[in-house]
Amino acid sequence: MKLAQLLALANQKATEAQAILEGENPSAEDVEKANGLLSESEGYQARAETMRKAQTLISSTEPQPEPEQKHVTPLVVTTDEDDNKLKAKPYTSLGEFLIDVKRAALGDVDQRLRPLRSRDAANEGGFSLNGALGDDFVGGLTKSAFRKQTGLNEGLGAEGGFLVGTDQGGSLMQRVYDVGDILRRVDMTGISAGSNGMTFYGVNETARANGSRRGGIRAYWTAEAGTKVPSQPAFRQLELRLHKCVAMVYATDELLQDANALESWIMSNLPEEISFVVEDAVFAGTGVGQPQGIWNSGAVVTVDAEGGQAADTVVAQNIMNMWSRLWAPSRRNAVWVINQDVEPQLYQMNLGVGAGGAPVYVPAGGLSASPYSTLMGRPILASEHAQTVGTLGDIGLYDFGEYQAIEKGGMQSASSIHVAFTTDETVYRFVYRVDGIAKWNAPLTPFNSALTQSPFVILAAR
Repeated sequence: MKLAQLLALANQKATEAQAILEGENPSAEDVEKANGLLSESEGYQARAETMRKAQTLISSTEPQPEPEQKHVTPLVVTTDEDDNKLKAKPYTSLGEFLIDVKRAALGDVDQRLRPLRSRDAANEGGFSLNGALGDDFVGGLTKSAFRKQTGLNEGLGAEGGFLVGTDQGGSLMQRVYDVGDILRRVDMTGISAGSNGMTFYGVNETARANGSRRGGIRAYWTAEAGTKVPSQPAFRQLELRLHKCVAMVYATDELLQDANALESWIMSNLPEEISFVVEDAVFAGTGVGQPQGIWNSGAVVTVDAEGGQAADTVVAQNIMNMWSRLWAPSRRNAVWVINQDVEPQLYQMNLGVGAGGAPVYVPAGGLSASPYSTLMGRPILASEHAQTVGTLGDIGLYDFGEYQAIEKGGMQSASSIHVAFTTDETVYRFVYRVDGIAKWNAPLTPFNSALTQSPFVILAAR
C-alpha cells in the first residue's frame, strides 16, 4: 500500500470517529466504536511513518548526481495534456489543497500540484508556492506547515488536530455606555395601580416684580388705620399621561439553548435601549405620544453667542453668560451636558488675567480631583443626546430636579413561547410607561433685572 493511501485511510477513520463523537448524545457503544476507529487511524499513521523513514533511508544511501547548473527562469505554469485532464478534478477547498501541499513536501506529490512545479534551478526542482500564489498568501506556512513532522501535530486533523478544541467566552463583547445618567437625576414619581396619569399643581409665577411673586400675592407698607388692599395668587395645573416605550426581539429556541450568553444579553440590553430613548425625550421629546423635552418647553433660556464669535466655537464669555442666567437655587444641583466634540473648545478656554491667564475648564482627575470634569464648579456630562458643536443644544446647563416625570411600575419585561410557537421562537418584550415635562412653564424675570433666569440654559447656534 502506498504512502498516500495509508494517510488517506488514517484521515478517513479519524473523520468517521469525529462525526460519531460530535453527534447528539452519543451512546457508550458509539464512543467505543469511535475509539476503535481512532485506533485504526493511529495504526495507519504508524505504518505511514515507518514508510516515510524507509524512503528517507533509501534516498540517503543512493548516490546523488551533481546538480546541473541551469539558467534561472521564472515560475512557469504548464498547460500540457496531463494538466488538462486534471481540470476535471479540482480541489474542493483550501484545506484539501494545503494538505496535499504538506504531503508534497514529504515526498508524496499529488498530480494536481504539478503546474506549481518550479523550473528554477536554485529551487532544485521543488515547489515555489511563493512564486505561484504570492508571499502574502503563503505567509508563515512555508516555515511551519511545510516542515517534515515526525509525530502527532495540530496541523492535520487526522494527526491530532481534530482533538484540539478552543475555549469560548461566556459573554458577548460590546461597548459600554453611560445610559441612565440623566434619568436618575430627574424628579421621578411612581403612580398607583388604578391610574394612567397624574395631575400636579403649581404656582403660576413668571416674575419677581411687586404683585407677581408667588403668582400675585403682595406685601406692602401701610400707615396706622390704613386701608388694606387684598392680593390674589394664581395657580396652574400640570397634566401628565403615561406614554408607552417598547422593545421586542425574537430568538429561536435552538439559539437560546446553544448560545448561553444570549438570553442574559437580551435581558440587559433591551432595557438599556429603552432608557436611551426615554433620556433622549427628556431633551428633545415633542410631547405628542412621548414626554415633552426641555428644549421644546417654554422654560428654557437661550444665551446668544458673542458678537463676532467664530462658528462652531465655545468661548469663556459664553460660559459666564450661561452661568449668570441659571436660576440661583439651581446652582447646587445643575450639571453641564455637552456633546463630546465640544471638549476641544473647553481645553483651550481661559480668562485673561494681567499678562497671563487662568483656566476655565478643569479636567476630571486633574486640578479638580473629581470623577467629573467641571465648569464653574459643576460636573460636565458628555452625552450623545447633546447636539454637535455649533448647533443649538451642543452645551447646556440643566437642573434635572426641575423636570417632573412619572412612571408606573418601572420597566416591565415578559417572554413568551406561544406567540411564535409554530416556528420554535421565544419572544422577549419590554415595556416602560413614562411621561415627563418641565416644572416651569416660562423663564423667571428677577426682581431687579431684565435678564430672565431658568433651571435650563442652553447656548444659541453659532
